[in-house]
Amino acid sequence: MAEENSRFLKAYEMASKTDQQFPPDVMLHFYALYKRATEKNGFYIPPTNHGDLRSAFKINALVQVKDISKKEAEEKYIELVEQYIGHIS
Repeated sequence: MAEENSRFLKAYEMASKTDQQFPPDVMLHFYALYKRATEKNGFYIPPTNHGDLRSAFKINALVQVKDISKKEAEEKYIELVEQYIGHIS
């Protein structure tokens, strides 16, 4: 489990430091998986402003991953990084 967490942290570091530009749907997937993997007190809901389309998309992305475990979210995040950024050693 510690190894998987270490890979997740490396994946997050790679994603945070990349200069690559991704389509909005990929960015939302990164966001939702990261939030699901790192949530502390239940389902995370971002702050919203009425009429804020960005918040609506974030909430939709989070709803799509709400039924997966934190461990599965970590694994899927790692897979996403490896798919779009590069292999995690």
